[in-house]
Amino acid sequence: MFVRKKKNPSGVVSVQIIDKSSGKYVVRKTIGSSNDVDQIEKLASLAHQWIQDQTGQEILDFTNYEELTRTVLDGVAGVTISGVELLLGRIFDQIGFGEIDSDLFKPLVLSRLESPSSKLKTTDYLFKYYSLSIDVESIYRYMDKLYNTQKEKVQEISYHHTRGVLADDIRMVFYDVTTLYFEIEKEDNLRKTGFSKDGKHQHPQIVLGLLVSVGGYPLAYDIFEGNKYEGDTMLPIIDAFKERYQFEHLTIVADSGLISNNNITELEERGYRYILGARIKNQPSQVTKQICALDLKNGESKAIWKSENTVLIINYSEKRAKKDLFNRERGLKRLKKQVASGKLTKSNINKRGYNKYLKIEGEMNVAIDREKFEEDAKWDGLKGYQTNHISLSMEDVIENYRQLWKIEKAFRISKYDLKIRPIYHRKQRRIEAHICLSFAAYKVYKELERLLHEKKATISAEKAIDIAKTIYNIKVRVMGSDQTIVKTIITNDEQRYLANLFNLI
Repeated sequence: MFVRKKKNPSGVVSVQIIDKSSGKYVVRKTIGSSNDVDQIEKLASLAHQWIQDQTGQEILDFTNYEELTRTVLDGVAGVTISGVELLLGRIFDQIGFGEIDSDLFKPLVLSRLESPSSKLKTTDYLFKYYSLSIDVESIYRYMDKLYNTQKEKVQEISYHHTRGVLADDIRMVFYDVTTLYFEIEKEDNLRKTGFSKDGKHQHPQIVLGLLVSVGGYPLAYDIFEGNKYEGDTMLPIIDAFKERYQFEHLTIVADSGLISNNNITELEERGYRYILGARIKNQPSQVTKQICALDLKNGESKAIWKSENTVLIINYSEKRAKKDLFNRERGLKRLKKQVASGKLTKSNINKRGYNKYLKIEGEMNVAIDREKFEEDAKWDGLKGYQTNHISLSMEDVIENYRQLWKIEKAFRISKYDLKIRPIYHRKQRRIEAHICLSFAAYKVYKELERLLHEKKATISAEKAIDIAKTIYNIKVRVMGSDQTIVKTIITNDEQRYLANLFNLI
């Protein structure tokens, strides 16, 4: 138990006794409240005395050098990181993940936020910094349980919490995929070579599909074989999500790389609304002629109706036009170097990337097709969005599509901050359990990010976690008795800022 001074909206400070022995923060007793500094300190003293009377626990005053010396002389009983549990552990419980019936789920999720590594190294870390002795084999056995019985529950908890955050407004969802490669040579039923978003085409991989809400809060996920076309992963996840939570209407937002004519047809047949990135150069000829005839100014958009219920919105941006020109010129410069080297052959003339600017001169000479390069300038700065949600304005369609960057950020955080890979597991059920732990960790991260924004904090989620990792508990034995004293150590301004922001102590 510990004493908390909680500042209320009225400015009055309540002095409370908090018990977290059950893993959750419970107010055991409110001693009183006041806005007078001296009175608050008197109430705090009464609270400390109450704890001592109830538990026999002595409160260590770290401002009293003599008491500190007397106590520590008998030896430190333990030093553990406390900031991560105080910050992220509390958020973990508030989300509802405490409903997962396991003593291992919480430390495994928080360790992915604090010090992501292999399960073996995680056991070492938990023992060294939390005095938790966990056998790695027990972790593997738990991961099997997580896969078999708890994976769906984790996603359900995340969904219901997100629904509360968004005030039940989950009518628009965003979908994207990424790939996770394995440093192995042989494929199996799941890990297969395919198009790698990390450029590791020679490595077996899996495909991870993620569904998020407005704001980037995770809703659902699934994994697929590494050689599966990413467009074929979208409908299974969305259909399962819609059926599980009984949605009548959903609007799907996805990038053009996930879309095929079959996908669009199936979305419409199943009653989904959609906002999709459009490949404007691949539209029917009558549509491309209309696109090229548009005379758009910076920021302007025009609608082209493809059918009675489908509209193609074309937007022009000067900034995007400069970027498109820069990329084309950079690609052309590389081609020129390759042409000059004489290494290009007829087989290089194809429609992949900037190779489309190559042509054959004479019998066998490969050259640059400058005319085709100049012709492509008409597409610079243009971006297309296709939708059947015709009640939305063009501005709303574009703004909703731009939310996709948040799912890209989710993948970036998962890959680099949570280090979702490398994945050291071989069995599919443990690979899926590992992804589940990372999904839960990302949910905790997003909630921390949301709370920091809500509190108008001046630090990022990454910085808050870094600070939390520096906050320790020290546990010492009182000389000449069986009593132990625990104190959370706050020593600098960063720690004080975080502690006050979240009422950690």
